[in-house]
Amino acid sequence: MTADLLVLAPEALLALGAVLGLAVGTWLPPGREGAVRGIGGVLAVAAAVAALTGPRGPAFDGTYLVDTATTVVRVVVAGAVVVTLVLAGDRPDVSGGPRPTSGDSGGPPLTSARGDTAFAVLLQLSAVGAMLLGGATDLLLLAAAVLLAGLPLAALAGLARDGRATEAALKYFLTSALFGLLALTGTTLLLGLAGATTYPALVGLTGAAPAVGIVLVLAGLLMAAGAVPAHYWVPDAVDGTSPVTGAVLTTTAKIGALVALWRLTLAVPAVPTPLLVAILAVASMTLGNLAAFAQTSLRRLLAYSTVSQVGYLLVPVAVARETALALPTLLGYLAAYTVTNLAVFAVVAARPQALEIGEQRGLARRHPALAVALAVGLLGLVGTPPTVVFAGKLGVFAAALDGGAAWLAVVAVVNSIASLFYYLRWIAPVFSAGDPVLRDPVAPRARAVAVGLAVVSVVGTVALATL
Repeated sequence: MTADLLVLAPEALLALGAVLGLAVGTWLPPGREGAVRGIGGVLAVAAAVAALTGPRGPAFDGTYLVDTATTVVRVVVAGAVVVTLVLAGDRPDVSGGPRPTSGDSGGPPLTSARGDTAFAVLLQLSAVGAMLLGGATDLLLLAAAVLLAGLPLAALAGLARDGRATEAALKYFLTSALFGLLALTGTTLLLGLAGATTYPALVGLTGAAPAVGIVLVLAGLLMAAGAVPAHYWVPDAVDGTSPVTGAVLTTTAKIGALVALWRLTLAVPAVPTPLLVAILAVASMTLGNLAAFAQTSLRRLLAYSTVSQVGYLLVPVAVARETALALPTLLGYLAAYTVTNLAVFAVVAARPQALEIGEQRGLARRHPALAVALAVGLLGLVGTPPTVVFAGKLGVFAAALDGGAAWLAVVAVVNSIASLFYYLRWIAPVFSAGDPVLRDPVAPRARAVAVGLAVVSVVGTVALATL
């Protein structure tokens, strides 16, 4: 039992950060809760170190597995927690600073007296769920992890007490409840068929009934990942919250959910899950791109962009049974996407009053470093050099070809080219010669994070090229 508990050290450290943060934040004056973020950041770093140095193998009677996939999920999730906690230090709606309240000018104001503490605690609890998703090899643990990863995000989306934030939280919660119920229904069905809920017990299942059960469980994971057809919450939730909260909604739970999809796809070899996943990959990348074309709101554009990114990430899951390239491609792309997505959201968070494409004109003249970081991030989402996502996209295409799904690689290439249009719509005004639309100050931490992550993206590509 002691060895099993040591296996969960990273998750325990993040949970401890949430508990300590809640306790400390209770005694701190409202608006001066930076120590809560500091505690969370330190313990998130400790969780990453524990993930890299801790024991590996199955634990708790085979319900949890620590392997390379789990380790990558833990490290990437912990890194995302550190980055978002740093970004939260600049948020006017968390720190108590002034913020416009009209429409889309700056996002919803946060009137909660303990916003900083709530943000840090909810972020860490969701991260614990994401880590558990990555290593779960039991349907009951998987269902619990989906709830733990998702419910704190619903509360996080509703921290700002205004109509848009309430709508965002409500849509997220209702969608999560619906697809979570479907996942529990599928778990019950598979338990009745196999007599157990661990993945090894599912291997021998065949026929229509197990296929229905697997599809229902997949529904819960698709919701956590923000993939079609469980993507309806994404645009409204991201657009109704602050840029930093939007970064969390489009990153944390997605990391664990996609690895969980990969594990479940391999768990029942007799069920044709790969074909379904391939169809959902095409639907996600295509619908996400089509919806992003007409967007002028930066947050809404990024929301649909993340739906399309899930489509690319589902490609290696779809060919997981056919090629050994699937897992390293999935893990590499997840890490690259996390860095790039957080970089772009950091740029948006650096200017929280400029949330429309038209308000980006002249950014390069006033803040050249921020403009370059934005260009690197957006080109990274397309998958062009010199960004680290370029290597991830190449891996996706190679995995699809090696797995005998050349048609899927062609669809991914076409969608990648098409996505360049709406990213360029954002980049063009940034480097235009006109006067800046807004002369607002730039949040220093967000700018530093954006530039730092852009450097990581480029350096990562160089490092991979030299291997």
